[in-house]
Amino acid sequence: MSQHSPADFAFSIVSFHEQVLGAHALINRNKKKTDLTRGYALLWEVLQNFASASAIVLPLDNEAIVIFKELKHKHPRGSTMDLRIAAIALSRNLVLLTQNIRDFDYISKL
Repeated sequence: MSQHSPADFAFSIVSFHEQVLGAHALINRNKKKTDLTRGYALLWEVLQNFASASAIVLPLDNEAIVIFKELKHKHPRGSTMDLRIAAIALSRNLVLLTQNIRDFDYISKL
Protein backbone atom coordinates (compact mmCIF):
# COMPACT_ATOMS: atom_id res chain seq x y z
CA MET A 1 0.00 0.00 0.00
CA SER A 2 2.85 2.36 0.73
CA GLN A 3 3.86 2.20 -2.94
CA HIS A 4 0.57 3.78 -3.97
CA SER A 5 -0.80 7.25 -3.65
CA PRO A 6 -3.93 7.81 -1.55
CA ALA A 7 -5.76 8.59 -4.80
CA ASP A 8 -5.36 4.91 -5.75
CA PHE A 9 -7.71 3.87 -2.94
CA ALA A 10 -11.46 4.12 -2.47
CA PHE A 11 -13.99 3.19 0.16
CA SER A 12 -17.27 1.40 -0.36
CA ILE A 13 -20.46 3.20 0.66
CA VAL A 14 -21.34 -0.12 2.31
CA SER A 15 -18.31 0.19 4.60
CA PHE A 16 -19.53 3.64 5.62
CA HIS A 17 -23.01 2.20 6.17
CA GLU A 18 -21.62 -0.58 8.41
CA GLN A 19 -19.73 1.89 10.56
CA VAL A 20 -22.75 4.16 10.90
CA LEU A 21 -24.85 1.13 11.90
CA GLY A 22 -22.33 0.30 14.63
CA ALA A 23 -22.58 3.80 16.05
CA HIS A 24 -26.37 3.71 15.68
CA ALA A 25 -26.57 0.44 17.64
CA LEU A 26 -24.49 1.93 20.44
CA ILE A 27 -26.70 5.02 20.53
CA ASN A 28 -29.92 2.97 20.58
CA ARG A 29 -28.91 0.65 23.39
CA ASN A 30 -27.80 3.50 25.63
CA LYS A 31 -28.38 2.13 29.09
CA LYS A 32 -26.02 4.74 30.51
CA LYS A 33 -25.28 8.33 29.57
CA THR A 34 -21.74 7.25 28.69
CA ASP A 35 -23.12 4.83 26.05
CA LEU A 36 -25.04 7.65 24.42
CA THR A 37 -22.09 10.01 24.37
CA ARG A 38 -19.75 7.22 23.15
CA GLY A 39 -22.23 6.36 20.40
CA TYR A 40 -22.44 9.92 19.15
CA ALA A 41 -18.67 10.33 19.48
CA LEU A 42 -18.24 7.23 17.34
CA LEU A 43 -20.72 8.56 14.77
CA TRP A 44 -18.84 11.87 14.71
CA GLU A 45 -15.53 10.04 14.25
CA VAL A 46 -16.91 7.97 11.34
CA LEU A 47 -18.22 11.13 9.68
CA GLN A 48 -14.94 12.97 10.17
CA ASN A 49 -12.83 10.05 8.93
CA PHE A 50 -14.83 9.67 5.73
CA ALA A 51 -15.07 13.43 5.17
CA SER A 52 -11.34 13.96 5.59
CA ALA A 53 -10.22 10.89 3.64
CA SER A 54 -8.55 11.65 0.36
CA ALA A 55 -10.05 8.49 -1.12
CA ILE A 56 -13.42 8.56 -2.84
CA VAL A 57 -16.47 6.61 -1.68
CA LEU A 58 -17.80 4.23 -4.31
CA PRO A 59 -21.59 3.85 -4.62
CA LEU A 60 -23.59 0.67 -4.93
CA ASP A 61 -24.71 1.33 -8.49
CA ASN A 62 -26.83 -0.74 -10.90
CA GLU A 63 -23.87 -2.77 -12.20
CA ALA A 64 -22.83 -3.64 -8.65
CA ILE A 65 -26.41 -4.62 -7.78
CA VAL A 66 -26.50 -7.08 -10.69
CA ILE A 67 -23.25 -8.64 -9.47
CA PHE A 68 -24.52 -8.62 -5.88
CA LYS A 69 -27.61 -10.60 -6.93
CA GLU A 70 -25.39 -13.16 -8.69
CA LEU A 71 -23.14 -13.43 -5.64
CA LYS A 72 -26.13 -13.78 -3.32
CA HIS A 73 -27.46 -16.58 -5.54
CA LYS A 74 -24.08 -18.37 -5.46
CA HIS A 75 -23.53 -17.72 -1.74
CA PRO A 76 -26.97 -17.49 -0.10
CA ARG A 77 -25.49 -17.69 3.40
CA GLY A 78 -22.90 -15.01 2.72
CA SER A 79 -23.05 -11.77 4.62
CA THR A 80 -25.18 -9.30 2.67
CA MET A 81 -22.87 -6.40 3.48
CA ASP A 82 -19.74 -8.34 2.50
CA LEU A 83 -21.35 -9.41 -0.76
CA ARG A 84 -22.29 -5.79 -1.49
CA ILE A 85 -18.70 -4.67 -0.85
CA ALA A 86 -17.39 -7.46 -3.08
CA ALA A 87 -19.91 -6.57 -5.79
CA ILE A 88 -18.72 -2.96 -5.83
CA ALA A 89 -15.11 -4.09 -6.18
CA LEU A 90 -15.91 -6.70 -8.85
CA SER A 91 -18.07 -4.28 -10.86
CA ARG A 92 -15.07 -1.97 -11.16
CA ASN A 93 -12.43 -4.70 -11.51
CA LEU A 94 -10.73 -3.50 -8.31
CA VAL A 95 -8.64 -5.26 -5.71
CA LEU A 96 -10.47 -5.48 -2.40
CA LEU A 97 -8.33 -4.72 0.65
CA THR A 98 -9.55 -6.06 3.98
CA GLN A 99 -8.31 -7.05 7.40
CA ASN A 100 -10.98 -9.78 7.49
CA ILE A 101 -9.86 -12.13 4.73
CA ARG A 102 -12.20 -14.88 5.99
CA ASP A 103 -15.16 -12.61 5.25
CA PHE A 104 -14.29 -12.56 1.55
CA ASP A 105 -12.20 -15.65 0.74
CA TYR A 106 -15.24 -17.68 -0.32
CA ILE A 107 -16.18 -15.08 -2.93
CA SER A 108 -14.70 -15.69 -6.32
CA LYS A 109 -15.01 -13.86 -9.56
CA LEU A 110 -18.21 -14.65 -11.44
